[in-house]
Amino acid sequence: MVASAVALSLGTAADAKTFRYATTGDVLGLDPHINNEGPTNTMKNNVYEGLIHRAWDLSLHPGLATEWEQVNPTTWRFKLRQGVKYHNGNAFNADDVLFSFDRIRQPQSEMSFAVNTISEIKKISDYEIEIITGGPDPILMLNLPNFHIMDKEWAEQNNTTNVERGSAAKTYANLNMNGTGPFKLIEWVPDTRVVLEPNKEWWGKPTHNLTKAIFTPIGNDATRVAALLSGEIDLMYPVPLQDVQRIDNSSTAKALQGPELRTIFLGFDQHRDEMLDMPGTGKNPFKDKKVRQAFYQAIDIEAIKRVVMRSAATPTGLMIAPGINGFDKALNDRYPYDPEASKKLLAEAGYPKGFPVTLDCPNDRYVNDEAICLAVVPMLKRIGIDIKLNAQTKSLHFDKIGAKTSYNTSFYMLGWTPGSYDALNLLENIITLDGKGQGTWNSGRYTNPRVEELTDLIRVETNQQKRNAMISEAMKIHKEDFGHLPLHQQALAWGVANTVAEVKQRPQNDVDLRYVTMK
Repeated sequence: MVASAVALSLGTAADAKTFRYATTGDVLGLDPHINNEGPTNTMKNNVYEGLIHRAWDLSLHPGLATEWEQVNPTTWRFKLRQGVKYHNGNAFNADDVLFSFDRIRQPQSEMSFAVNTISEIKKISDYEIEIITGGPDPILMLNLPNFHIMDKEWAEQNNTTNVERGSAAKTYANLNMNGTGPFKLIEWVPDTRVVLEPNKEWWGKPTHNLTKAIFTPIGNDATRVAALLSGEIDLMYPVPLQDVQRIDNSSTAKALQGPELRTIFLGFDQHRDEMLDMPGTGKNPFKDKKVRQAFYQAIDIEAIKRVVMRSAATPTGLMIAPGINGFDKALNDRYPYDPEASKKLLAEAGYPKGFPVTLDCPNDRYVNDEAICLAVVPMLKRIGIDIKLNAQTKSLHFDKIGAKTSYNTSFYMLGWTPGSYDALNLLENIITLDGKGQGTWNSGRYTNPRVEELTDLIRVETNQQKRNAMISEAMKIHKEDFGHLPLHQQALAWGVANTVAEVKQRPQNDVDLRYVTMK
């Protein structure tokens, strides 16, 4: 999908311009091995590179590796790109890959899912390595674009070899960047702007004509739209659904729409014996499946779609979207909306008058995130739940519901696009706990023995039919457990100014600067 098919010569500096763009919130940090969050990962991808690059159409291409071959079922040999320089002038080689592998696997990393199946990386020479997996790995190549390579020498010189989790981490690597990618960091003023410029020493051939890119977080929807229409910025996302037609009817910009692969869902604390909102009671209602089902069936997803999302959402019964490997259409039907059944379930669970709970929600991350949570509140009050809403900026929200604060939440909103575009990514990050690097964003600590077992099998199964059958079994168990409460996949909506000649809209809802050209 492109904003325009205008042909453009990239050959002269006179054609090139500054590209200014905005979304709802700032990046969470610059360290490539923490903060697994969409806009943050996108910024990393502009500056850092992996062995393999995922293009705008999701196809895979050589990155810091030029070629690879499978030596045996558990061993892959990669030839590394020679002559590559980091932005500070240091040379890239195999030592950086081995260093990055050790670093991304540290307990505080949120990106370790990308290398979970790798047991060892061996250096054959300065520009050749072997990746050895613990068993056959059917999706190794799908994960490797998320394995960003850092400069070992730079990290050691700046005392930033260790990973510190959280958006507020003050480590050198979280405040500075030194990659091999097509853009280099010029400035980051938190909550104000990120400034990038092309890396003139990049090994690849640029497909853009930018001389500078300025990213600005603009939380207020109306302000973001006004900035686009007035010419202050060249692209913004997401477009508030009520403003799509206004932008399309303007003389200065157009709306670019398409499907997204992110699933928005609600989660429950199923780990603590005593829920945070019920101190002194010794009770956690969410450990009872009947309570989780009551919440599910109390939510009128069609009303949210119609009123809050203005029909720009697809209700879902699964935690993954169509287009993700392993999606099973037969399991995607939702349980019916039935508040009377919800009341009966609560009574059967021993809560005929409900109970108090806080819903933790971001207000600047997903399309209409706070508005969705505001709609959920009266729906749950209708069945007797004494619910309060805690909506805050995404950096505070993710720290609160994440590992940094020991999952300090009882009931929360989250959205997830599997970074590998395979269901295993969701299973490992959201639905399981028992393996290294698993459960990073399983904020409610859901677990089921059979799902844990199936996830281990899915990780090494190379027969696609058998693998998909196991994914479906795991998803069915989780669905019947009411392990999470899936809501919908939101639709993409970008506002693109007439100053932009072409931009690729990717289904993960990010702006890759490699694919932007200005008029």
